[in-house]
Amino acid sequence: MPQAVSSIIPFPPISYWSVLSACDTVYMDDKEHFEKMSYRNRYYIPGANGIIHLSVPLINGRNQRAVMKDIKIFNKERWQLQHWRSLVSVYKRSPYFDHYENSLEKLFITEYHFLADFNLATIHWLKENLAVRFKEEFAETYLEQYDETITDLRSVKPAHGKNLVPGFPQYVQMFSERNGFVPDMCVLDLLFSEGPYTMKWITGNKSQILNSKFQG
Repeated sequence: MPQAVSSIIPFPPISYWSVLSACDTVYMDDKEHFEKMSYRNRYYIPGANGIIHLSVPLINGRNQRAVMKDIKIFNKERWQLQHWRSLVSVYKRSPYFDHYENSLEKLFITEYHFLADFNLATIHWLKENLAVRFKEEFAETYLEQYDETITDLRSVKPAHGKNLVPGFPQYVQMFSERNGFVPDMCVLDLLFSEGPYTMKWITGNKSQILNSKFQG
């Protein structure tokens, strides 16, 4: 069965789920070092005035070189309230936001001290609501390279815009009539549009997603 190794990231984008949902086992690498300007403490949603970057603030800032399992969140900033208000503002009129609102809000009123703990909580919430069943294991040690039979997603970085993710399949997206469709957002963007049909959409468009994200 397919296997992958992944950074522990919050609310992974659509392209990630097209890979992870087909895996039997996913190795979560909490031994790798934090990398700035990556998905490791941020996720993206489309807003009325363009892409919104939702970042988790960190003690010692983003330039640290600690391993992921040791990265601490700077909770003196009211980042959870800001994230939640942004999600409500963008998605309150989307087709399925009301269906997921109550359970999702719990992630933003629970205090997390370590980044990996918050990120894993978002992954677990998504696995439950997407009905994705892959088994999680923590990487025993950091490996720079894995066997070719294991898909390595750790080096994938955010890339947005039609020229950066060409040919990404489209769905009904908030504010697309104003700003155009923005590809490969946080999977919440698709979930609030497609609801219980999200994984059917991802499965049906898997080849196009993978070709545009990883080969485009």
